[in-house]
Amino acid sequence: MTFTEHYPPTADVAEAGWGNLWPHFTRMAAPPGPVITRGEGAYIWDEQGRRMLDGLSGLFVVQVGHGRRELAEVMAAQATELAYFPVWGYATRPAIQLAERLADAAPGDLNRVFFTTGGGEAVESAWKVAKQYFKLTGRPLKHKVISRAIAYHGTPQGALAITGLPAMKQQFEPLTPGGFRVPNTNIYRATEHGDDPVAFGRWAADRIEEAILFEGPETVAAVVLEPVQNSGGCFTPPPGYFQRVREICDTYDVLLVSDEVICAFGRHGTTFACEKFGFVPDIVTCAKGMSSGYAPIGAMIATDRIAEPFLHGKTMFPHGYTFGGHPVAAAVSLANLDIFDRERLNRRVLDNEAAFEATMRKLLDLPIVGDVRGDGYFWAVELVKDKATKQTLDAEERDLLIRGHLPAALRDNGLYCRPDDRGDPVVQVAPPLICGQAEFDEIERILRHTLTEAAALL
Repeated sequence: MTFTEHYPPTADVAEAGWGNLWPHFTRMAAPPGPVITRGEGAYIWDEQGRRMLDGLSGLFVVQVGHGRRELAEVMAAQATELAYFPVWGYATRPAIQLAERLADAAPGDLNRVFFTTGGGEAVESAWKVAKQYFKLTGRPLKHKVISRAIAYHGTPQGALAITGLPAMKQQFEPLTPGGFRVPNTNIYRATEHGDDPVAFGRWAADRIEEAILFEGPETVAAVVLEPVQNSGGCFTPPPGYFQRVREICDTYDVLLVSDEVICAFGRHGTTFACEKFGFVPDIVTCAKGMSSGYAPIGAMIATDRIAEPFLHGKTMFPHGYTFGGHPVAAAVSLANLDIFDRERLNRRVLDNEAAFEATMRKLLDLPIVGDVRGDGYFWAVELVKDKATKQTLDAEERDLLIRGHLPAALRDNGLYCRPDDRGDPVVQVAPPLICGQAEFDEIERILRHTLTEAAALL
């Protein structure tokens, strides 16, 4: 029996205006969006029976695709045996086994796994553990965090303070103090070294050193960076960038946090993206693809060095979540990672990423497309008004396209993906890792048609 058969709708959702549901990151006065009722493989269906290619993996989440019955069966079996118990002084077998598996997969000595229920909580936990670590090791002034402009790191008050998007913070200020920003790695909009990726990477990394010195190394606890920055549209690291950042952090005894809430679990062809980009952080934050969205779970993974001062006497980390390490979520995550191994999904991404890139770059012949950038199965198309000058869309044009025309047009044309203008206006795609050339071609075809229509509106 399906969910709808168990719980038939009490009213037409569209007429009810979403009824009692308060949607996330959505204009409440806007017309209600579609109700998604089913998913299978790389596709989703709404209540009207319309099929769409899930070009965003839900929200960079559903790595193994929708409708995996074996994952549902694991969840049911675990819930039957033990549906819930906290990891507050106790443990469950799924939580222990998943922690061991993540530690084995992580590079270096990233061996201590602190479970959360999502990515923002993982980032929040990373900042808190960094502050306490330095207090425990005799450097109590080290509390500040440096992150990049336009970067998104979550909605809890601490994670929001690390986020580099002023418009997302204004309604919630004052925030947790101590967050500071440096330039990101958007070479398409670079004001210096735009024609030299190596020099640009060195320049961008050196801005981190500059910020540490300006604030005082004795006050800076951590640098928080995504391997590929999501907000703004898939900013990849220039050659040598992370190696230089690692050197800077080591010089000033600052913790390097790799925020891999999106980038981990195969999105770039490795379990943790820091491996692909050649650096070992002190802390990794992850979530989303760990369970492929079949249950909410996230984690902060710390090195043995970070964990060591917590292991003595009466010391504890006074922080936690009711549902962190939930046994059903941990069990389904283990099964999800089994699928990764059995179907060699990391290898699949590495084998197919060049073809995906080549297919996406075909869109560069459209006048409205200024840049196509990304890595692995994570790509962005930046929209411009003038290709020659890189002139971006003004506020009215952004509203017309990003929040007006594109979401519905893409949906009507059979593609779910993400128009976004938290930086410059982009359309992002991040399909499930089971996708191949047929899905790449479908994404390109729909984007081409939809963006051609959109350009005519400007």
